Amino acid sequence: MEWRKYYLDMLLVPLGFMIIIGYHVWLWHKVRTQPSSTIIGINTHGRRSWVPSMLKDIEKKNILAVQTLRNLIMGSTLMATTSILLSAGLAAVISSTYSVKKPLNDAIYGAHSEFMVALKYVTLLTIFLFSFFCHTLSIRFFNQVSILICTPQNVMSFIVVTPEYLTELLDKGIVLSTVGNRLFYSAFPLLLWIFGPVLVFLCSVAMIPVLYNLDFVCGNGKGNGVKINDKGGEDYV
Repeated sequence: MEWRKYYLDMLLVPLGFMIIIGYHVWLWHKVRTQPSSTIIGINTHGRRSWVPSMLKDIEKKNILAVQTLRNLIMGSTLMATTSILLSAGLAAVISSTYSVKKPLNDAIYGAHSEFMVALKYVTLLTIFLFSFFCHTLSIRFFNQVSILICTPQNVMSFIVVTPEYLTELLDKGIVLSTVGNRLFYSAFPLLLWIFGPVLVFLCSVAMIPVLYNLDFVCGNGKGNGVKINDKGGEDYV
């Protein structure tokens, strides 16, 4: 009897997660081996060129640099605020006994015992908390870059901030922001878990083409992308 209640949740929910995880493992492999075919690889190369160009003429471009970093901070702040608000709402649901959950029991597939309902909300709460954690850390790195990029670069300075160091800080902030966003996106299928594991699997499958269009350079190969050559330069293709 127990297996009949839980088998859909035990099969479809982990399978949906494995699909999303497998896609991101494949994406990571493409970023490492073929960066010019991914948006992440092209943006990474652009940031490595953007930081030295800002430092080269920082007296004229300091406002542009600070505004660009401010936009990144605002984006991470918005996502962090949304994540913590959703976490607070889920914590309120977990700590209370809403009767609105009872009418859904007969309308959904899979298990809907008290333990399973608590597991669904706790899993969602954990993902949103980790998303909040990643976004707050990314804000820290963006703030560091916004301060150090305007530091005077003269020989009399006690510490000279190099472009490599600033690029490393900026890359860490971008990576943390991207991880936070992907954790936030992965919570959407879990939100549908409240209505059954079938919707979790279907939503996980539907997210793959959406993420693919966001992560990869799509086009016929003529004037639609940038090819990063061996010398670090850009060749438009």
